[in-house]
Amino acid sequence: MEQGDLSGVAQSLLGTSVNGSAWATQLSQQLGQTVTAGEPYYTTTCTNATQCVFPNARLAPSAFSPISTNLLPFILPANGVTGTGIPTFSTSAGKINLRDNKFSGRLDANSRFGLLSAYYYNDKYDRIDPYWASNAPLYPGFSVDGKGHTHSINLGDTKTFSSAAVNEFRLAYFRLDVTLNQPLGGKGTTLANLGFVSANGGAPGVFPGAPNVEGVPEIDFNNFVIGVPSRPNRITENIYQVLDNFSKVIGTHTLKFGGQYHYNQLEENLINVANGNFFFGTKFNGGTSETGNDFVDFLLGAPSSFVQGQSYPSYGRNFYLGLYAQDSWRVRSNLTLNYGVRYDVSAPWHEKYNEIQTLIPGEQSVVFPGSPVGWVYPGDPGVPRSLAPTRWNNVSPRLGLAYSFGDHDGKFGKILGKPGTTSIRVGYGMFYTAFEGSSDFNEIGDAPFGNFTGQFGSAFAAPFTNRATGTSIQNLFPVPAPPKNFSAANPAHGSPYDTLAEFFNAFGTIGGSPGFYNKNRLPYAETYELSVQRQLTKYDLLTVSYVGTQGHRLLSAKSANPGDPSLCLSVSQPAEVLPGSPLCGPGGENGIYTRPDGSLVIGTRTPFSGVVLPPGGVVSGPIVPFGNDSYFITVGNSAYNSAQINWRHTSGRFQSLVGYTFSKALDNSSGYGEQINPINPKLSRGLSAFDSTHNFVVSYSYLLPFDKFGGPRKLVNGWQVSGITRFATGLPVTLVETDDQSLLGTSFGGPIPLSVDTPNLVGPLNITDPRKSGGQYFSPAAFGPSALGQEGTANRRFFHGPGVNNWDFALLKSTQLSERFNLQFRAELFNIFNHAQFATPSGITSFNIQTGVASSSSFGQVSAAAPPRIGQLSLKLSF
Repeated sequence: MEQGDLSGVAQSLLGTSVNGSAWATQLSQQLGQTVTAGEPYYTTTCTNATQCVFPNARLAPSAFSPISTNLLPFILPANGVTGTGIPTFSTSAGKINLRDNKFSGRLDANSRFGLLSAYYYNDKYDRIDPYWASNAPLYPGFSVDGKGHTHSINLGDTKTFSSAAVNEFRLAYFRLDVTLNQPLGGKGTTLANLGFVSANGGAPGVFPGAPNVEGVPEIDFNNFVIGVPSRPNRITENIYQVLDNFSKVIGTHTLKFGGQYHYNQLEENLINVANGNFFFGTKFNGGTSETGNDFVDFLLGAPSSFVQGQSYPSYGRNFYLGLYAQDSWRVRSNLTLNYGVRYDVSAPWHEKYNEIQTLIPGEQSVVFPGSPVGWVYPGDPGVPRSLAPTRWNNVSPRLGLAYSFGDHDGKFGKILGKPGTTSIRVGYGMFYTAFEGSSDFNEIGDAPFGNFTGQFGSAFAAPFTNRATGTSIQNLFPVPAPPKNFSAANPAHGSPYDTLAEFFNAFGTIGGSPGFYNKNRLPYAETYELSVQRQLTKYDLLTVSYVGTQGHRLLSAKSANPGDPSLCLSVSQPAEVLPGSPLCGPGGENGIYTRPDGSLVIGTRTPFSGVVLPPGGVVSGPIVPFGNDSYFITVGNSAYNSAQINWRHTSGRFQSLVGYTFSKALDNSSGYGEQINPINPKLSRGLSAFDSTHNFVVSYSYLLPFDKFGGPRKLVNGWQVSGITRFATGLPVTLVETDDQSLLGTSFGGPIPLSVDTPNLVGPLNITDPRKSGGQYFSPAAFGPSALGQEGTANRRFFHGPGVNNWDFALLKSTQLSERFNLQFRAELFNIFNHAQFATPSGITSFNIQTGVASSSSFGQVSAAAPPRIGQLSLKLSF
């Protein structure tokens, strides 16, 4: 392909045509032939330039985009093929270089104030990684550096007042300072040297917002990545903590009271694609391929999308307060009750300078009056500094019971065996959790506190120009620094904030900007357990348990403004719009459509757009102010139930532990990166991403009897073998359809890229062994595109990926050199049989709507595995 031969991908070019007159004009100049809008890129019968753009599936290298020509040396020739025969480049030559030094020390002193203790821990590391990309393979040459420094200080005083009363007091400080993805390779050039148009003050080119990490820009293809990372980051965290626990024994009661308070500071300095990030193909960011093949798009210089941003530092703040009281009451020698209560206050995160925002439909900001309706800030009505209020009514009870059967239980007790050989335990508790700092972090960098903009179908050299039409939007980078400490009583003012409406107008829509829902409440879980324990022999202990957890108000992602499928379908046919008006369809949630009577449909997103204006209606402000935006909202729920069997055997030289769990975990959002269906949350409920139906684990240790055969004691004593064997069900396959057939528009942009859409289940899965099928785990033909305007019939997760069959083994020798010194040698083998532990296959794809065929070659494919057999030797001296 780098020599202009496109025959290997000719099939993917069928059915595509030149999009737009401006692009046709540029192609005419670039290719040296006449190209017209709507001309097919390739047909099977095309043999000359008057019939298609690529006659005989050829493209002369002289017609490549100049920028692409400059970047081609960074894309190495294929050295192998994928399981489906597609040429690919792969290497494991790059080495991770890690230097990690740790130090810790502890000092204890008895005093009249009690046992005083001081502990300090320090960890400093530097890691150079040759491959930083996690969403696709990265070509060599773009290594990154990450540094980290951790400090932990803990001061304590344990005071014994009497044989029945003890108090423990602690002060603690923790500091974390890490840098991530700082570019090393790929920096020996500038954007201008590669051919990109320089921009500053409105020009449609690229303004390098971070010259210190400028180099080959990050360019994401469907199946690989080149360039320096577009989002280097530095995170600094400080945690200050104080806690106290008091215990007192009164008769048969053991009372405990205590509490803790900690204050968190989280500073994040993110270079948020300040130098830009290009996408080719359809895998990322909701873009559309120009030619049908991402690499051909690249050769021509036709990115599917471009994003650029600028963020100022975020100074997150948060506090936690917890109090508890509990009693362990030994009612009888064989009956103990535990009961207590806990009180938790965990504040949502706020930003030191109020530089965060959220979405409230219909509310006009008084802090920034020029903002679009619905885009609000701390200090606006109903919006505290933390966006959602701190709740002070989180009380959680705890209850536990332990009972041992015996002769006093009559015939039933005698049946169960000797006194104390059978016991039962019951427990229940509520547990509140805290809000994670990422909910604050993902609100930074949005207008007017920086900005993030995405352009679809942009020109390569000047990405703020639309490739098809040749029209440009204003490039507002660099973004002026935001004001500090504003509020409703002291609103922001001064240039450019006195013209904020124009500021938002220039950027058009605000998309991919999650808001923290202003009515969020603290997440919590209810956990319960019933277990029966039986001493079978003096060597064997059997435990059978039922364990479960119900999660409530879990912090999840949910679209704040999904598209209205029925509104889109009402303007999706030529007879339903005026001639010349676009038709609504997948990806058209932000379009403007004119009905035959002249009325306007201003996008289909609700409630922040989706407005229908009568004929002659006046449009003011940004026409479609919001793209796809999400809430961090506490509407998630989960359920975990399990039966657990545990057998422990201890006899002289041999010890073993056998455990088996049969369980099921369900939820409607398994964590960060998933969204809940905004129309019908029940459609999102399915297996949790971490569900594993069967989990069987055996661990064992045996002291070898070499000492019984005689010989030098230091030679024959201390030999031991141990191991862990695990058989488990694989993790579920997550199914996602990215072509927006649902017309909800939930997959485009932002930190929550996974759509809520799923495909239709149209046939059997036909699960096969990846060893025998070229890496294919399930049949792509089992799924097809969902009907237009509807969700698919397949559940998000309903079947599991490849399972686990793993054996770890160790041989050790302990030698007592003297009374004070012991030397231990260990030889360990992980995955000793070198069994392939396949990763979960990809369940993400879009579909060719005409044929119903999955467009992603990785759909159903296993592309990774757990580590192969690894051996390590170690020597430890104890004294």
